[in-house]
Amino acid sequence: MEQLLRNFFLYMGRNGLFNRLAKKYGLRFGAGKFVAGESLESALQTIKDLNAQGMKVTIDHLGEFVHNEQEAFMMAEHCMDALEGMAREKVDSNLSLKLTSMGLDISKDLCLSNMEKILSVAQKHRNFVRIDMEDYAHLEMTFDIYEALREKYDNVGLVIQSYLYRSEEDVQRLAEWRTNLRLVKGAYKESPKVAYPDKKDVDDNFKKIVERQLSQGLYAAVATHDEAMIAHTKSYVKEKHIPLDQFEFQMLYGIRTELQKQLVKEGYRVRVYVPYGNDWYGYFMRRLAERPANVGFVIKGMLKK
Repeated sequence: MEQLLRNFFLYMGRNGLFNRLAKKYGLRFGAGKFVAGESLESALQTIKDLNAQGMKVTIDHLGEFVHNEQEAFMMAEHCMDALEGMAREKVDSNLSLKLTSMGLDISKDLCLSNMEKILSVAQKHRNFVRIDMEDYAHLEMTFDIYEALREKYDNVGLVIQSYLYRSEEDVQRLAEWRTNLRLVKGAYKESPKVAYPDKKDVDDNFKKIVERQLSQGLYAAVATHDEAMIAHTKSYVKEKHIPLDQFEFQMLYGIRTELQKQLVKEGYRVRVYVPYGNDWYGYFMRRLAERPANVGFVIKGMLKK
């Protein structure tokens, strides 16, 4: 049943019609639990609130469907505005983005141009930009863009997904660039030809890539709500005497908030991934697919309307 729900929500997340309806009718039916409003101002206030609790933040102006150059330019402008806003408000936050929202499906050159503009603004403010990994079809293109950017910029990092068979090799490959990596399990529906179908294998590979990144002396953002993965990371860094400033735990806004606070109390770095914007629908569907129990929040939201 859980797998059926996961497939259903992933399918719904790719549905353009429902995405357009979601934009039209706004953050309703529980999505506000996971998304920090539709405006940059609401996101900045959320950052301030989280910073006050001892947490760092990365924000993401959501964008799932970019069909032309003008939309890609607008998304890039949103990102630059966010960087300027964070600098102005002096908050502790960096930026996450998806290359498809920068025009990757339209033109690599367009995407690269938009990214260079964003990284220049980030560099000016001594800030950092994380390129989110998308589905497998975009993986090599993402690596190509990243490697081109690293010829000019060092304030950019990537994401590696443990459900892919190739991920440990990719972590090794990216060590050449001293890449700051966010390590995740993965949220897209992929073929068993390229991805582990069983949770245990995904979990085992997650541990491997965390260990690989840390053993290389590189920064690891361990992005998980799974307490077993968190406990494994704690044990590994203690055993290997890895300094606390070489890694952080990352969690999604609105999920496991008490665990986030507990980790801060224990002295660990915690960064919260805070999405905002009106193109929230695809992101929200993936959160439901990852954990169908989150459907309960949607039902509560509907009852309150």
